[in-house]
Amino acid sequence: MPSTPAPAADPAPVSLPAFRVEHDLLGDRDVPADAYYGVHTLRAVENFPITGTPISAYPELVTALACVKQAAALANRDLGLLEPRKADAIVAACEEIRAGKLHDAFVVDVIQGGAGTSTNMNANEVVANRALELLGHARGEYGRLHPLEDVNAGQSTNDVYPTAVKIALDFTARRLLDAMEVLRTAFAAKAEEFADVLKMGRTQLQDAVPMTLGQEFATYAIMLEEDRKRLAEACALIREINLGGTAIGTGLNAHPEYAALASRHLREITGLPLTVADDLVEATQDAGAFVQLSGVLKRIAVKLSKTCNDLRLLSCGPRAGFAEINLPPVQAGSSIMPGKVNPVVPEVVNQIAFEVIGNDMAVTMAAEAGQLQLNAFEPLIAHSLLKSLTHLRAGCLTLAERCVTGITANREHLAHLVAHSIGLVTALNPHIGYEQATAVAQEALRSGRSVQELVLERGLLTEQRLREILHPDNVARPHVVR
Repeated sequence: MPSTPAPAADPAPVSLPAFRVEHDLLGDRDVPADAYYGVHTLRAVENFPITGTPISAYPELVTALACVKQAAALANRDLGLLEPRKADAIVAACEEIRAGKLHDAFVVDVIQGGAGTSTNMNANEVVANRALELLGHARGEYGRLHPLEDVNAGQSTNDVYPTAVKIALDFTARRLLDAMEVLRTAFAAKAEEFADVLKMGRTQLQDAVPMTLGQEFATYAIMLEEDRKRLAEACALIREINLGGTAIGTGLNAHPEYAALASRHLREITGLPLTVADDLVEATQDAGAFVQLSGVLKRIAVKLSKTCNDLRLLSCGPRAGFAEINLPPVQAGSSIMPGKVNPVVPEVVNQIAFEVIGNDMAVTMAAEAGQLQLNAFEPLIAHSLLKSLTHLRAGCLTLAERCVTGITANREHLAHLVAHSIGLVTALNPHIGYEQATAVAQEALRSGRSVQELVLERGLLTEQRLREILHPDNVARPHVVR
């Protein structure tokens, strides 16, 4: 009986290389075979282990870089400088990045030397390698489509990077504007809810004159709306770009029509009303728009922090403080003091504000340190501004959703404070005279009795007239025509 042949062995698995070799001016380097980035990015990762925060931490910046590379490819295709087949692959790769893909391939640190060159190289390499795949080639086959010759055609880091940063800032600022509106609406709703709640206003933390709690909260809503307008104005300034200026603004190596074409495509891609600066040499070195935006963010931070200070002060207690309002309890306040609840949400917004104020100083110093035709410190400017915008947005939403919407008023306590405050005599001054008002105030302070009680006891006003004068509408809004 013939023997059964042994089964054929499985073919040996094909061993794929773990690395591919790429070359730059410093020589050859092994790049992970599956990486979308290349040798320039690899060196940047090694050179700048600074914050541990890659540029992908700011998705708006990665998206903006893809927008610029896509616009450049379309412009170069229109001018006959880039083969349509290559341009289409670059555009497709950029559209994928704009849709949120490949962001994890943007690995260079946000803080880097070189005025953003490493960020631009990272973008060039990722776009090129994905475009190569779309054309049916392997990553790293740059003879077929090159990161610098094709993806970066007609460009320099010095016009690509600031243009992308400005687009990213605009995208991120829009999200902050929306968050500020959420917070403004929350304060406005509380202003309406508390419109009939009379309380004592204070100056220098001393009793001043009566007002309504609604007026106090309306102030916070109005401040936010004013700052939203200032932020919108600052955004208009950062929409002036220097794309097409290449290295120092002279447009060297770019087609004479490239700037206009690329900017037109960029407007269509982003939906932003971008304009090319009249003088690209000036625009390439001028960081003034960044400073302006940073100043507005500092203004927002300062006023938000002041508002949070007020909320913490008005709610302090609950028994041994102002206790005029109650902040919603969101977590236990102490590991040792049972029952303690802290104003943790206003506290975190305070800290965001402190960070933004510090970021403004960083932006100021980085903008001032630019020399001659280029500012080498724009990565710090970008990092600082994007952090401020992102954190302010989170702070506004958190404050609105986790604090303001749940605030309640201690109405009886507020009424008691008004009735027993000597500040109430200010409203009576025109009706009983300064001397009598002073005497009533002194007696109220000495005896602890209410101003109303003493005025009636001394026969200075009738009960009906006193009630009319001290009506919330007359005390808090004496000049409103009714």
